[in-house]
Amino acid sequence: MAFFHGIKTSEIDTAVVATAQTTAGLPVVIGTAPVHLASDPKINEPVICYSWTEAVKYLGYHENWDKYSLCEAMYAEFKLFAVAPVVFINVLNPAKHKKSVASKSVTVANKTATITDDVILSTLTVSASSSGATAKAGTDYTAAYDDDGNVLITLLKDGALASATSVYVAYDAVDATQVKDADIIGGVGSDDAATGLELIDMIYPKFSLVPGLLAAPGWSQHPEVAAVMEAKSKKFNSLFSCTVLLDIDTTLVKSYSGCNMWKTGNGYTHNNEYVGWPMGRIGDHCYYMSTLAMGRIGQTDADNDDVPYESPSNKTLPITGLCLKDGTEVTLDLTRANLLNSQGIVTALTSPAGWVLWGNYTGAYPSTTDPKDVFLCVRRMFDWDDTVFILTYWNRLDKPGKPRNIKTILDSERIRLNGLIAREYILGGSIDFLEEENPTTDLEAGIFRFHKKRTPPVPMQEIDSISEFDVSAFTALFD
Repeated sequence: MAFFHGIKTSEIDTAVVATAQTTAGLPVVIGTAPVHLASDPKINEPVICYSWTEAVKYLGYHENWDKYSLCEAMYAEFKLFAVAPVVFINVLNPAKHKKSVASKSVTVANKTATITDDVILSTLTVSASSSGATAKAGTDYTAAYDDDGNVLITLLKDGALASATSVYVAYDAVDATQVKDADIIGGVGSDDAATGLELIDMIYPKFSLVPGLLAAPGWSQHPEVAAVMEAKSKKFNSLFSCTVLLDIDTTLVKSYSGCNMWKTGNGYTHNNEYVGWPMGRIGDHCYYMSTLAMGRIGQTDADNDDVPYESPSNKTLPITGLCLKDGTEVTLDLTRANLLNSQGIVTALTSPAGWVLWGNYTGAYPSTTDPKDVFLCVRRMFDWDDTVFILTYWNRLDKPGKPRNIKTILDSERIRLNGLIAREYILGGSIDFLEEENPTTDLEAGIFRFHKKRTPPVPMQEIDSISEFDVSAFTALFD
């Protein structure tokens, strides 16, 4: 040791670790978007949006939600429920999912011709006749999208088309019908580029946020897509798990009585799945139940400081009715809605407070009755608590396996659990480092095992009032 004469100081790690912050219900939505209308289009790339403006910038917007499924989620999240952020993954690629439209005539009125198609502007050609020379953009005409996604061709007064009463146009158009389940499912190419649902593994490395919800309105009613969503939601990044929001196909299941057979027959029976039927209506729009559940979960989490301990059931929805995909009205009373709940299916119901989401159970019910697997809020609390534990103690990895470092984890986690208990987010919680769970062979291999217990509150989904006639009150007649 070098000679030293004087006073000096040093530091050691704080004995209590600060808790990592997480977004409990961060929604990840995958589908198709009209990116030909976007100013900065994103294709097969996770994009995080905190506002409607951002979403339109990266994805575009179109009223045809059947073709462009992400537009439903955009509208619901930012307009109806006012929750953010949202991660979107668009799989529609205009360079791939397109069709060619041969030269056709379009009428000019007030110096403007309108193409009511999803034109890819860069491919548009305009001419005075079917065999005429191609006019010059910016000299003879201008072309731009209107608010409905149509293309307006404006003839310039000094251009070659100035006196035309019709023009001939040819172009490539986006064809969303070419997007198939395989595009949503995605994969990893030879260049290691991920697409579709494989991109969920890219979200944490890119944004340092862990997905809490995974949805694909318009696609999750396809059993193969749902199966891959469920598989990808378990231990993505080899670490985390999240909730999957799924729909029962209302084009096939038109009555509540057929929901259970469809659900079980197609494997929508896992403990991290929230399965909905039918759809909700607001004005002219029909919303998938997964979309409504996603927004309602986001609002409920926000009301509880981003801790997902409360069920979204019996919380209000901004809908005016229920319907099938074709718009057919669906009427459910409490008895029918409860039958769906008893089959592990969430729906919506009119209540004294108006329309509410209705159902606490995951898709695993009734095949299992374990509270951590059947109650959505309990399942989400387990996943969230695991995520917080991983993020909080990641910096403890590879430190020496000595009593001080073990005690640091125990003390820090006990403080965190006590805080959750004090705020009544959990009823009880503990963590121990038990000798019987840490055999010498594991310790030699560098494996240290902590045993946690936690008890999130379950929903009070049945409240009984027992009444009786109290004859003793007759004594009041003689006072």
